[in-house]
Amino acid sequence: MSATKRTSVEVDLGGRRVEVPKGGLYDRYRMNTDLDEIGRDPRVSSTDFFRRLPKKKVESPIGETLTPNFYYRMSSTRLTMLARSRNIRSRLPEGLAPLEVVPGIGFVSVVFFRYDVCDIDFYTEVAVAVGVRPARHGGGPGVIDLLAGLGNDHLHNYVLALPVSSQIAQVRGHDGYGFPKWVTEIDVDIDATGTTARVANDDGGVDLAVSAPTPSQKLYGSGERVSTLTSYTSIGGAWHATQTQINMLAGGSASLPRGIDLQLGHGRLSDDLRALDPIKTVRLDVITEGQVALHMPIPTSIPTS
Repeated sequence: MSATKRTSVEVDLGGRRVEVPKGGLYDRYRMNTDLDEIGRDPRVSSTDFFRRLPKKKVESPIGETLTPNFYYRMSSTRLTMLARSRNIRSRLPEGLAPLEVVPGIGFVSVVFFRYDVCDIDFYTEVAVAVGVRPARHGGGPGVIDLLAGLGNDHLHNYVLALPVSSQIAQVRGHDGYGFPKWVTEIDVDIDATGTTARVANDDGGVDLAVSAPTPSQKLYGSGERVSTLTSYTSIGGAWHATQTQINMLAGGSASLPRGIDLQLGHGRLSDDLRALDPIKTVRLDVITEGQVALHMPIPTSIPTS
């Protein structure tokens, strides 16, 4: 009887052995992906955004790597909810403060991601995050930081949970970026009609699930609508800031959205949301086609008492 054909290979990431798809982008290119080949992929509309972002080699906790990490075709669904600042503050490390829309009320986000074409191959992930004020920004009304962030398309957050569906995404995200990542089964489907997603818990049951209609989508040229998100993490006891650039190619939003079914089950994501006790979903943002450049974290500082 012939041997079973291997569909994965092992690679080393800072001393950690992880499996990646055999013949996939990471197996062939180790982050130095051929943009001409990517441009021939029918799922990818353009590579212009990435040609203006040259990669560079850096040392990191996962060894020498290239940055940024490129996501050539992605989609995402974000639910933004209001929550009491005291609940958010109880989950934040010292030095970070909730970003408030009015005194006593901040933001919680649940985001479902699907990465169809990227340097580390296909995977899905889900984030539970809270909006925070820029580190070391000082006093003053939080709404000023909110308006400035919205005006500049640059917001800041702290991620409470970030499960992923692949080993390489978990090791890179946890060891290299400091995010609270673990591997689990995550199904995410996003199209012009709607989003359906399910995150499994350790027992194979439901941790978190959602269904939501897709708002009307607007098309954008590459580079026309680029936003930035800064996330704060601790790596080896030192604070870092990770910058994510999102190139939206097709997206839309709805305020005070209807028709959203968010189901809490049993698991880390549901536990986080129950602890935050969101009051109301105030916005639904869906990107049916986008691109991302995820930069390696850089050292930063946050104030301590």
